Amino acid sequence: MTDVTIIKDKNAGRAGRKPAGVSTRRVTTASGEKVTIRAVDANSPQFGKDFLYVFTKNVEAAREENKRLFGSASGVQSRR
Repeated sequence: MTDVTIIKDKNAGRAGRKPAGVSTRRVTTASGEKVTIRAVDANSPQFGKDFLYVFTKNVEAAREENKRLFGSASGVQSRR
């Protein structure tokens, strides 16, 4: 049997500064709502970190919207 070793990444946590491989644009939808679009450079040497940054920001935005709409960052609570 093998031993499992768990090492905490010292860089883990919230997304920090925007990486160089990520571009951000604010656009207006047809309904007049402002949205932020984040694009990842596929040829970036740190594509994984760039992708993780964009993913983290999208999750933060979704959780904020869920909290605003449903009162919980996890979304609609099931009734048991």
